[in-house]
Amino acid sequence: MSTAEPTVIEITAAPIDLNALQRAVTTPRDGAVVLFTGTVRGQTGDVETIQLEYEAYTEMALAKLRQIAEEMRARFPLIHGIALVQRVGAMEVGEPTVAVVVSASHRGDGAFEAARYGIDRLKQIVPIWKKEVRPDGSAWVEGDYMPAVGD
Repeated sequence: MSTAEPTVIEITAAPIDLNALQRAVTTPRDGAVVLFTGTVRGQTGDVETIQLEYEAYTEMALAKLRQIAEEMRARFPLIHGIALVQRVGAMEVGEPTVAVVVSASHRGDGAFEAARYGIDRLKQIVPIWKKEVRPDGSAWVEGDYMPAVGD
């Protein structure tokens, strides 16, 4: 991974400042910034969610986020800045829980694809657990990804 390109990797209990993340990863060469945010959804089908609670194995989660950034740079060599930020703690409906930000010179330089890859890999390999708090109780949400060699 090039040390000249901005990279923000963070696990935080603080609200995610999307404008600050965009500024942090945008270089003078960039005309395109793709920002993906996951937010707390209040309704999934017939199930109401009041809030989500996230926990992480922080040291390993940070290492996996760094790994994902390296994978993104290898797969999408024209991108410049990368931010991968995951919140932990309790979040209300509508609050951002995760952000992936990618900058590039032009929209066709892989920024969209890199952002999609980044969030997909984060959901696969980063040790983060989510509990849904509902009016009728709480439940931990289990993923379905089976780790592969290299994960």
